Amino acid sequence: MSFLLADVIFWIAVACCTVAQLAIIRSATVSPARVAGGAPTSGARRAAEIAWAVLPGIALAAVLVFTWRAMHVARVTSAVVAGQL
Repeated sequence: MSFLLADVIFWIAVACCTVAQLAIIRSATVSPARVAGGAPTSGARRAAEIAWAVLPGIALAAVLVFTWRAMHVARVTSAVVAGQL
């Protein structure tokens, strides 16, 4: 696979993950976290719900950073092997 194609696929995946994570965070912050017919939830429960929506996004960002670095290490390594550097 060419490195340009790999970069394009990577950035499309980043865009899809960003849109999905923003939708998850929006749903956690906008919609009330309550059972139908139940009492409103406490502030602590609401904060926990938001935290559980944000934490996976942070982990996903770390995975994307490590993936980006690994892609570029592979690019430099293949260039060295091919004698281009």
